[in-house]
Amino acid sequence: MADLIKVGMADLNTVCFPGVLTTLGLGSCVGICLYDSTTKIAGMAHIMLPSSQQIKNNSNIAKFADTGIVKLLEDMLQIGAKRNKIVAKLAGGAQMFNFNDSSDIMRIGARNVSATKESLKALNIPIIAEDTGGNYGRTIELYSDSGILLIKTIGYGTKQI
Repeated sequence: MADLIKVGMADLNTVCFPGVLTTLGLGSCVGICLYDSTTKIAGMAHIMLPSSQQIKNNSNIAKFADTGIVKLLEDMLQIGAKRNKIVAKLAGGAQMFNFNDSSDIMRIGARNVSATKESLKALNIPIIAEDTGGNYGRTIELYSDSGILLIKTIGYGTKQI
């Protein structure tokens, strides 16, 4: 069995084959999974917020979509991933609570997904699969051997993308 490497909240990590990356309890957070099938290098970021620009205490770059994705990409390239071979899969971005106030500020999950897509587009990284939205949490595992993203939920089963 391959090593299972945990990625915490507001954290990121990379692995080479045969490593497996996992993060627990994605609610409104987004799990960003990058993968290069030619080198079998995988990376995962567990971002909490869309943008570091709006927060004063933004020293943890892994917390934000705009800075976390850039850092994850840099880390993968440093260990040998090929820039033009990297693809992305996304999970999370749920609306975990219902708010009477429909203001955008409370729609963190949707804003995280949107910001993640904008950042990936700016970096020319194609999103090949996603499991985002809904109102339930997810635990994910990214397999460096195949690029398969296993998504486990409570009440909604397990699936692969």
